[in-house]
Amino acid sequence: MIVCIEGCSHGELDAIYGSIKKTEIRNNIKVDLLLMCGDFQAVRNLSDLSCINIKEKFLSMNDFHKYYSGECKAPILTIFIGGNHESMSHLCELYYGGWVAPNIYYLGHSGCVNFGGLRIAGVSGIFKGYNYRKGYYETLPYNSDNLRSVYHTRELEILKLTQLTGKLDVFLSHDWPRGIIEHGDQQRLFDVKKFLAGDKDSLGSPILTNLLRKLKPNFWFSAHMHAKFPAIFPHSATEVTRFLALDKVKPGRDFLQFLNFGEATGPKVLTYDPEWLAIVASSKNILDGYTSSQKMLLPISLDRPTDEEIEEIKERARFLYTTREGDDESTKTLGLLQIPHNFVQSVRPYEKPQRPVPLKPTPATLHKNPQKEDFLNLLQRLVPERLFQNYLGYWEKEKDTPLKEEAFEIETVNDNDEVMDDETTEPAQQEQQQQEPQTQTPPSVTSTNPDEIDLGDE
Repeated sequence: MIVCIEGCSHGELDAIYGSIKKTEIRNNIKVDLLLMCGDFQAVRNLSDLSCINIKEKFLSMNDFHKYYSGECKAPILTIFIGGNHESMSHLCELYYGGWVAPNIYYLGHSGCVNFGGLRIAGVSGIFKGYNYRKGYYETLPYNSDNLRSVYHTRELEILKLTQLTGKLDVFLSHDWPRGIIEHGDQQRLFDVKKFLAGDKDSLGSPILTNLLRKLKPNFWFSAHMHAKFPAIFPHSATEVTRFLALDKVKPGRDFLQFLNFGEATGPKVLTYDPEWLAIVASSKNILDGYTSSQKMLLPISLDRPTDEEIEEIKERARFLYTTREGDDESTKTLGLLQIPHNFVQSVRPYEKPQRPVPLKPTPATLHKNPQKEDFLNLLQRLVPERLFQNYLGYWEKEKDTPLKEEAFEIETVNDNDEVMDDETTEPAQQEQQQQEPQTQTPPSVTSTNPDEIDLGDE
């Protein structure tokens, strides 16, 4: 099973899928899954364009609206997380995850799914200490501050992810875990990105470092810094996480990596992770109060779902599934854990004018997306009711109250969330789009170790 990893996409879907297609033809392979590490830019129309943190001179509709409208369809099942240049009016409709277009799935503000036997988790956004313990207080239309704060990662997402147990094959994040550069060729990185050298001690997210140590995934993929960087993070003498950050979409840049995970050990169908469903259910009451609070909150506590509760979810998924003609045994076994293909257009897509006119973003309002209600209804059917009450609450932060096992001081940490602004590329010209962007494909597409990547190709 071949999985393609992509760094910062910046809305250049045509170039990404086109480059993958050329690599497939050249190497006689077929990519089963595409994972994208943020700055996806799911801009459906001019209202969405007003909800993305990009300098005005770089505003462009790019390619996504064609996939949303049905003019184009993604040729590969695509899963992505959010970064710091996203149309948050769209992604906030799908807080729990969902289809932004046919065959393109948003993993949610945090999430965990399964495909072909791979367990894939991830978190959207980037870290900002002063917003980490705030609720999701932003409302449309965004002001200049909320346009940025809305994509900052919140503690609730990290808390949910820390509840995951068992094997985790892949983790996706936009920014890097802090300290990861110590486990790779950082001098090579600084030769390419000289401005990072002065920030090497504070480069990346401390909350992701904690998560890396807790989850210990086999692979961790990131983007954000517009640089290719592999590293091996050791957990023990026999256990490591292979880290790889990739570049942005641009001719001659290393923005793709192809990995062969061997024979699929499960159906090549996108499915909900049963443990994740239990975790989401047990945190739902927290979210209901969390959305309207700007107050700093103490670390929230959850009781981890038991193995028996997770098995009950699997059994309900099988029992409540209505068998259809042609279903094989694996489909019947997965049952309602199969993620439904229930994409709908919740807003009218962009219509390209007949003659070139300046883009004029319009104010946005939040639209209800039926996929969110479908997901919550599924939770009610599959998850035991007692898990929805599994809730210890949240509290306002009291002065001088010590934080729980914190490895950083959230009031002072600053990872330069706009470090990429000055590097944002002008939309590609027509002739540039016809060039084949550079990709890295290991010999016979069998390498699963980012340490084998030749940094000399940077």
